[in-house]
Amino acid sequence: MATLTGAQVLARSLRQQGVEVVFGIVGIPVVEVAEAIQAEGIRFISFRNEQSCSYAASAWGFLNQKPGVCLVVSGPGVVHALAGVVNSQVNTWPLVLIGGSCETSLEGAGAFQECLQVEMCRPYAKYSARPPSIEQIPSTVERAFRYAVAGRPGATYVDLPADYIQGAADTAKVANAGEARNTFAQADPSDIEEAARILAQAKSPLLIVGKGAAYARAESEIRELVDKYQAPFLPTPMGKGVVPDSHPRNASSARSLALKGADVVVLLGARVNWILHFGRRFNENAKIIQVDVCPEEMGVNVPVDVALQGHLPLVVRQLVEALQGPFVENPEDNEFVAALAQHAQKNAVKQEAKYHSDAQPMTYHRAFYEIKQRLPEDVVLISEGANTMDIARTVYDFQEPRRRLDCATFANMGVGMGFAIAAQLHRPESRVVAIVGDSAFGFSAMELETAVRSHLPLVVIVINNNGIYFGLEQDQYNELEAQGRLPTTALTPDIKYELIAEAVGAKGYLVKTPEELGKAVESALESKGLSLINCLIAPGGYQKLDFAWMAK
Repeated sequence: MATLTGAQVLARSLRQQGVEVVFGIVGIPVVEVAEAIQAEGIRFISFRNEQSCSYAASAWGFLNQKPGVCLVVSGPGVVHALAGVVNSQVNTWPLVLIGGSCETSLEGAGAFQECLQVEMCRPYAKYSARPPSIEQIPSTVERAFRYAVAGRPGATYVDLPADYIQGAADTAKVANAGEARNTFAQADPSDIEEAARILAQAKSPLLIVGKGAAYARAESEIRELVDKYQAPFLPTPMGKGVVPDSHPRNASSARSLALKGADVVVLLGARVNWILHFGRRFNENAKIIQVDVCPEEMGVNVPVDVALQGHLPLVVRQLVEALQGPFVENPEDNEFVAALAQHAQKNAVKQEAKYHSDAQPMTYHRAFYEIKQRLPEDVVLISEGANTMDIARTVYDFQEPRRRLDCATFANMGVGMGFAIAAQLHRPESRVVAIVGDSAFGFSAMELETAVRSHLPLVVIVINNNGIYFGLEQDQYNELEAQGRLPTTALTPDIKYELIAEAVGAKGYLVKTPEELGKAVESALESKGLSLINCLIAPGGYQKLDFAWMAK
């Protein structure tokens, strides 16, 4: 009788689902699982921390439109990886977490790393289950993959007890499960007609392009919609590039005016959450057309006039075909379009002045400008941190979708290195540049070694201002520390992050001036290995926290 171990059944099930890479950390009881995964020709990327590998799997799901897979040990491993599960669920990205667990015969006896993992993951996952038997592992895995991508994407969890992993099953009795397939639907034609009628009457329409549009691969349809209808559009941070930032209808530089002045707002894969100020900055008389795959999302925080439920590319295609042409005969002469362009030009002048600041130490804007001038067109940019991410959002332009990843809806720090590793694996032909705050980098700094070991030529730029949000100069730090009044946001001044890179076999740079930064970026981009640039900027001093997104 031919037999397979549970580890082998699991590995074959992943191969049947088209898995190319698995992110994780091995240990008891999942070492055999990782080895079986490798034996199936699936690449295994071994991390240093479960949070980071779960974030990598989360980003892989967004970039590939199919579940990222994360394998961790029982108990604490699943607890740590829960960060990626929640991140995926909140961001609506597909992820399958596989966790080892104690032997079924020892449950309740105080077994090694015993934990109620299925129950723990269930509130944050679309599906959380343990296979009924080794033979049923393929069926449970198929269901986990199907739930992860169906409808609104999200996270799932598969529990794998140690006795399943090491046990054996008759090959002939192992369930035969096919590859999980997604299904897509159009919106109701009558709703499309009503949306087209409202859009035809609009005088100041606005299209809001969310990260859901980037995930859904709706760029072709949305670009056609913008070009045909000629309405201004506003991308959310991870919706950038769905329509090129260089497009003349881009209203990003006049965001507040666009939201306030629009008489019709079309939400394209964008949720009305904190990123859009819960809709409180919308024109109170605006009509709202919402396009989303999830019916429960319709009307959250703002009443919706037309709800178009369906797969975004299909629904936008319906809209394009229903519209007769531009929202007005001469969009360039439209008062709303002209006002946005004028406001954007004023903001551009202000922004340009910030780019050329000669202040020492460098400002955020000057540092970002020096980096921006040297990035290749096909760069994938990872943006993480508080000020670092908030300011960078207004600096870097993208002409293609899914080229910018940040902390997204869940806004959790520590995603940077995991996201960068996943992005480089996804796009081996492109340079991946992670611009991260010093505090954010601290969450996952040891993943530098993971990237070096995996031969991934990342460029990591640590924007070092000596603190969380704001830091202190050395003399300020010493004075406040002596008084016992050191701010909780302060980090040790001028930490040598570049030495961490050198310690794991990467190239490290320490830069303090625009000239040094420019040369370091050029050198890093020419390198075939990983490089880290420790960029010292003005700490900012002890001050009140104030971010644009905090305003209600």
